[in-house]
Amino acid sequence: MARARLRDLGLTVGVLPTGELNAITDVAGVEVGYSTVIADTPRVVRTGVTAIWPRRDIWTDYVFAGTFSFNGNGEMTGLPWIAEQGTLGAPIGITNTYQVGIVRDAICALAVRDGASQLFHLPVVAETYDGWLSDIQGFALTQAHALAAFDSAKGGPIAEGNVGGGAGMICHEFKGGTGTASRVVTVDDARYTVGALVQANYGLRDLLRVGGVPVGREIGPDVVPAHRSGSSSGEAGSIIVILATDAPLLPIQCQRLARRATTGLAWVGGIGANGSGDIFLAFATGNHLGQTETITNVRMLAPAAMDGLFRAAAEATEEAILNALCMAETMTGREGRVVHALPLDRLQSVMRRYRPELRG
Repeated sequence: MARARLRDLGLTVGVLPTGELNAITDVAGVEVGYSTVIADTPRVVRTGVTAIWPRRDIWTDYVFAGTFSFNGNGEMTGLPWIAEQGTLGAPIGITNTYQVGIVRDAICALAVRDGASQLFHLPVVAETYDGWLSDIQGFALTQAHALAAFDSAKGGPIAEGNVGGGAGMICHEFKGGTGTASRVVTVDDARYTVGALVQANYGLRDLLRVGGVPVGREIGPDVVPAHRSGSSSGEAGSIIVILATDAPLLPIQCQRLARRATTGLAWVGGIGANGSGDIFLAFATGNHLGQTETITNVRMLAPAAMDGLFRAAAEATEEAILNALCMAETMTGREGRVVHALPLDRLQSVMRRYRPELRG
């Protein structure tokens, strides 16, 4: 069965409406690009870089941002400055654990190449570990790979599954990777979009749930082999969640929004295991923070009006993870290791058994 997104299978989670594309790029101005590196010689490589531009003029028009670490066995650079100042002034990168540095340095090189006026940059780059499938010790990524991801970024529909930084990732002992989704909320007469992009590389099979249905138990290792059956190390792994919104939020509100990714992760079956790096960042494009003004006028959504955005962040995170699972394809990696994709026909069958409304 061809790979398809969750909704294209006739399955939905959550109640809020999606954006037009059901992607982080539903937030106007957000662009996503990838560099995916697949090779069998001289080393087996299954890795890449994911690039996210909050807006193309981010060098001169910053966005407010906030972060949350649900479990800290992972890396996301640039967090001390975000905690200090609450702004983001460069694109974001996501890659594998061993090559955060080269992607970070590539963003600095990109700023120099593009003539950014700042004297220095403290960019955000996050990681998850793809060493089960990819020879991570080969350090396959180059600065050119990273620059290609940032230069190729665009709005509109974006690829999911085995792409970019998600190329070699594993989720709930199925093939994981990159996924995205969005939600739209209305506050008074204003419509706001919350989009999520995840790099999903975490979790045990038996914990996987789709809309509350115990899919991981129904499609256990006896049905589809798990990559490390019988090993508690299956809990190890990580997930990076990037949330974008066009709502006018201040940094503390972005931080609050980032925390709500935890709810979406939990709905799918993430528990924040000891070996997992579950780190989330939210940025808001609803204010424009030019770098030449002495005083900047900003807007703020009232705290009591945040509930809809909180729900949107949770639902978008949940569906982004499921889209990563649905779109990822079975992959053979180093030492002949195979990680199987979630079988979509079996997923539909399980969901129909638990949810009678899908049987018609």
